[in-house]
Amino acid sequence: MSTPKFALLPERLPARARLKRAVLVMAGVLSLLLGLLGAVLPGLPTTPFVLLAAACFAQASPRLHRWLIQHRWLGPMVRDWEAHHSMPLRIKWLASGMMALMVGASAWQLVERPIVQAAVLIAGLVGCLVVWRIPTRR
Repeated sequence: MSTPKFALLPERLPARARLKRAVLVMAGVLSLLLGLLGAVLPGLPTTPFVLLAAACFAQASPRLHRWLIQHRWLGPMVRDWEAHHSMPLRIKWLASGMMALMVGASAWQLVERPIVQAAVLIAGLVGCLVVWRIPTRR
């Protein structure tokens, strides 16, 4: 019987599998950094980037995935998503309201730059559409 793929040590994996794992870990780290930036920068979302990081880590590094789901602040969000693959209606409204507030404030500041203002408003609309396309949990 052959050894399961996940049981192989990284140095024993074929080069292609090591490259895939490294790319996924890098994508996960970058996504996590963007998610953390999103916690403090208006207009940059946190949750989608953290969930993307969790998906990358789940594929590439069980250790990093375990760290993320056990994290004090980020873990509950990831565990909730992995358990239900949906969002409560209350959270959808909260996310939409926060996005509207931050996008509106940003657009108001950009009144003298209409092209950038339009881009911010379109990005906010896309963000809201993404949130409302996620299945709703009652």
